[in-house]
Amino acid sequence: MSDNTKNDAPPERPLKAYAFDPSQGRNLGNYMTINVRNEALQPGPVGKYLVVIDYDASNDTYYEPVNLDDPAVLLRGGLDPSESDPRFHQQMTYPVPSDTIRRFEFALGRKAKWGFRGGRSPDPNRYRLRIFPHAMQEANAYYSRDLQGLVFGYFPASETDAGANLPGQTIFACLSHDIIVHETTHALIDGQRRFFMEPTGADTPAFHEGFADIVALLQHFSYKEALLEVIQKTGGLIYRLNVAPEVAPADGGPVIAPELSTENPLVQLARQFGEAMGMRAALRQALGTQPNSKDLEKLFEPHDRGAILVAAVFDAFFSVYVRKTRDLMRIAKAGGATVGPDDLHPDLANRLAKEAAKIAGQFANICIRALDYCPPIDILFGDFLRALITADYDLVPNDRYQYRAAFIEAFRLRGIRPQNVASYSEESLRWCPPEEMKGVTAPVCKGVDFDVFSLPTPAQQKRNAIILSLFGKNNAEALGLRPGIPVQAHSFHPLHRVAPDGGLRVEIVAELMQQTEVHLDPNDQQSEKFTFRGGTTIVLNREGQVRYAIQKSLGKDDDQNERLRRQREYYYAMDAISGLTTYLPPPPLDGRPMNFNLIHRGY
Repeated sequence: MSDNTKNDAPPERPLKAYAFDPSQGRNLGNYMTINVRNEALQPGPVGKYLVVIDYDASNDTYYEPVNLDDPAVLLRGGLDPSESDPRFHQQMTYPVPSDTIRRFEFALGRKAKWGFRGGRSPDPNRYRLRIFPHAMQEANAYYSRDLQGLVFGYFPASETDAGANLPGQTIFACLSHDIIVHETTHALIDGQRRFFMEPTGADTPAFHEGFADIVALLQHFSYKEALLEVIQKTGGLIYRLNVAPEVAPADGGPVIAPELSTENPLVQLARQFGEAMGMRAALRQALGTQPNSKDLEKLFEPHDRGAILVAAVFDAFFSVYVRKTRDLMRIAKAGGATVGPDDLHPDLANRLAKEAAKIAGQFANICIRALDYCPPIDILFGDFLRALITADYDLVPNDRYQYRAAFIEAFRLRGIRPQNVASYSEESLRWCPPEEMKGVTAPVCKGVDFDVFSLPTPAQQKRNAIILSLFGKNNAEALGLRPGIPVQAHSFHPLHRVAPDGGLRVEIVAELMQQTEVHLDPNDQQSEKFTFRGGTTIVLNREGQVRYAIQKSLGKDDDQNERLRRQREYYYAMDAISGLTTYLPPPPLDGRPMNFNLIHRGY
């Protein structure tokens, strides 16, 4: 073996973290190790994508940064989980976002990028996501494009109803695995779909919240020890909200702790945070209500509305899990084995855990990959269903285990109705190329320059933007754009994806954007104006042929534009419910991203 081989650094490094949050202690595999991409880290830690800045604004204090490259720390696989050591808090906020970034890059087939601009040239962190573990004394955590980072608060638990916490105990949002993933996902969505940050209707903030919850909850099923224990205690029914007690209680009810059933952490989000606020429960959960097709008509708060999207995705996930493990259960029963709580054979439990983790990973990939098949503006839940179906069909045409059928049925039961489709059939839901939508010859974009094996250079990106913008202008009608209005190629991504058969798919995804100024009140030319945007996501093959043109058009006539009418109504509704309207002038209607600080306050 050569000296070079001996000295090669390992591709990954292990770092310790909480699988859920400190309230779980060591139960259910809560002390876990995350293997992240190995890179040289400066104290902070500071890596390629992330910089942890431990500044407490409430106390105007900087905490000493942790050095994860210290040999004493490296040998231990990182610091041990601790609620009282700020250095572990800093450590916790490095591997969890890193793992989330890795999952996005794998699903999207490209490097992650952020939605904020680079900032001043002398700033060494201008292209890194900033993470503030102890930013303020407040029960909150949020992503801020202006701050270019994730902000985590800390607060005292409720004195009267703290759940499993001590009354008044300090709760750190940065120690909740779920909250970190949730906020990182907001930042990653902003990097892929910048205009999803503009609240154009009730579904746009709800989509952000629901999608971030989906990514966080699906990660639970990669925690092997927790997954195995829940499988044992639920008899394989991992979607149950409660797990069986260690000992069955007598007829009089439970009298000791082992006779109490416990909540299933796999389907709950941020339990410690929710209980500390006096909610007597986790912040949110994947399931818990029966499907109701009328909920979308009455739920408009972003978290409540987003929970409908979460429930639809997890309905589909658990449906596929039950379908794919039915044979294992049937074989076990045929062999005379019992499959009730605490009776599963260890081999069966391991098989079920392996299957659940695999399906969860596939669902996460489908959901993340669907971002590339969404329109570039004004996302609706129905658009996301169409994106899911198209994204999965595009890579896996043979839907052997009926993943797409499970998505369709779950979304239908929750009342999510896509626009401009004839039915809930898979063929109707898939996005179409221009020739099928408009009966025109699909245009071909010539001259787009990229290398299969490397990232585009700035010069290539500039040339590609000019070519794509001109392509959109010259083929506006075929691509669902309004002729006569400038077209800007807002983004351009070469994608590299591997299909289940091992084949490499190389494609290009770009956003072609347009905008116009309109009056809030169409009948009052003195009323405030706002920017009304439209655009098309195009998916090109390597030859430049348009495979999909996913449109949110400006329309040809403002007076007949249903999307513009809905956006105006939403702005009126938001102005009416704002508690500050009486005292302050209304904020600008456009050019203002969502304020997650306000949306997440109190979660």
